[in-house]
Amino acid sequence: MGHGPTVPPQAKEKAERGATHARKAAENLRSAAGTMVDEYRGRAEGVLDDALDRVRSFQDDSKQYVRDNPTKAVCTALAVGFVLGLIFRR
Repeated sequence: MGHGPTVPPQAKEKAERGATHARKAAENLRSAAGTMVDEYRGRAEGVLDDALDRVRSFQDDSKQYVRDNPTKAVCTALAVGFVLGLIFRR
């Protein structure tokens, strides 16, 4: 008497098909997302390598400039320090 409504067999089959379809769609989405992550990771690594090369090159060029022009480098550093001191003192 109080067992609740019975579910027709067609409804159960539809629900199972829907669940199977949802699982397949989730797997496809996961696969596509993984592919995109790998692609963007590769791009990011390339950009990072390029940035590191530029920084190293800038550092090497800076060292060479200071070796070639020590007086200019010291005077420039003093001037920059003085200006920054004036700016941050206020």
